[in-house]
Amino acid sequence: MSHNNEHNHSDESQHRHSHGEVNGENLLFATILNFTITIVEIVGGIISGSFALLSDALHNFGDTIAVFLAYISNKISKRSPTSEKTFGFKRVQILAAMINGLAMAVISIYIVIEAYHRFKNPQPINGAMMVVIASICLLANFIAMSILYNDKEKNLNIKAAYLHLLSDTLSSVAVIIGGILIYFYKVYWLDPLITFIIAIYVFRETWFILKQAYLILIQAAPTELDLKKVKQAIELLNEVENVHHLHAWKLDDKENHFECHVDLKTDLHISQTENVLFKIKQILTEDFNLSHSTIQFEYNCCSDKSMIKNTI
Repeated sequence: MSHNNEHNHSDESQHRHSHGEVNGENLLFATILNFTITIVEIVGGIISGSFALLSDALHNFGDTIAVFLAYISNKISKRSPTSEKTFGFKRVQILAAMINGLAMAVISIYIVIEAYHRFKNPQPINGAMMVVIASICLLANFIAMSILYNDKEKNLNIKAAYLHLLSDTLSSVAVIIGGILIYFYKVYWLDPLITFIIAIYVFRETWFILKQAYLILIQAAPTELDLKKVKQAIELLNEVENVHHLHAWKLDDKENHFECHVDLKTDLHISQTENVLFKIKQILTEDFNLSHSTIQFEYNCCSDKSMIKNTI
């Protein structure tokens, strides 16, 4: 029994270490910085006549909301579980990532439509002002990215915010290049073309976030997990007759959960199953990275032995 407790303690400590704590102050600072960029770009876009700057301002405003949502949801997710919300509030961050992704998808579609109209009717643009404003935004975006860099792999929500800032940085580079070419060669059609490229890139990055958040919210099995291999590995144990009714899901983008029914070959006492439970949890943790698991032992009592239970 002591070995089992020791093993679980090791799992939990490793789990806490792997998640890490996200620095909320960094998110708040990045939010303020991004909002400032948005105001600067709106003013610059109106004065210069550049829709690329205005579309980038709209993009930046969406990113400001995204980073602020990341900040709020990060604070909420740290609340302790309650008797009504036994899993705590970790999925608030996934909901925020989904909202961010949907918002950016809508913004991208709007930008593409506006770019199309501008492409058909190019208008004179102040290229020099484009370059100056975009350069300021590039510097600010780079600072914001640097602030979130160390936290970006800690959860999907922060990664979504970081990708927003990365797309802002790349779009600022595109606007600078476009502004230089417009200033020297008066190729005004470049402005809507850059706008279109920015929108397509943002939509591509957004799709990944939406897909990940969607799979987590519908409790899909982790894509990296093969349930057939999990079943086979447990059934190799001498004490196990059959493993059925397997369920696996992600609580958030880091934490995998698993449960199953284990049919034993002999009718063991509860105290005798402790050793079997230790072996199963060792397999789940070491071979499949499943540190959160619930095992239900049975002996010749479940008529349905299918791997996935049909609830229809």
